[in-house]
Amino acid sequence: MLIRDRIRELRRIPARLLRPNPRNWREHPQQQRDILRGLLAEIGYADALIARELPDGTFELIDGHLRAELTPDSLVPVLLVDLSDEEAAKLLALLDPLAGLAQTNRHLLAELAQTVETENEAIRRFLDSLLDSPEEEPSQQKPPPEIPLNETYQVVVDCRDEAEQAALFQRLTAEGYSCRLVTL
Repeated sequence: MLIRDRIRELRRIPARLLRPNPRNWREHPQQQRDILRGLLAEIGYADALIARELPDGTFELIDGHLRAELTPDSLVPVLLVDLSDEEAAKLLALLDPLAGLAQTNRHLLAELAQTVETENEAIRRFLDSLLDSPEEEPSQQKPPPEIPLNETYQVVVDCRDEAEQAALFQRLTAEGYSCRLVTL
């Protein structure tokens, strides 16, 4: 299998110049913000943000929104990638969930956590919480409950443009159909 290298370059860019991706679906609770602030204070940047350069010369983030937000005055390492809008959306949608599929070796995590020295209370509490919540063995995990779904019958129509989409929507709703507008 041929795997393309989509990284154009590693560049250091002022974080305030990185535009948040308007499709970014991740939200960052206070606990995560506190832990990341502590990690940046104790270690600094040890991972690059991912962005793409837009035709107008601005940079749009794909990964690293919180790091950029917390350090707006810093010069941050950014992997600039050569991705289309669709490819950037795919990476934005899949990068974090894919990493979340990794499983935890509780024994190795416990050994590693015990070697971590930190003065930051948020980091310490987080490490302790990882060790205080044992995961169930796969054989003990209950399958998710089944959710009954009502059958629906739908038609998806590709339109030439937004005007045609709006006209078709108006016509079908006038005929009594329950319609939704979707733009992909």
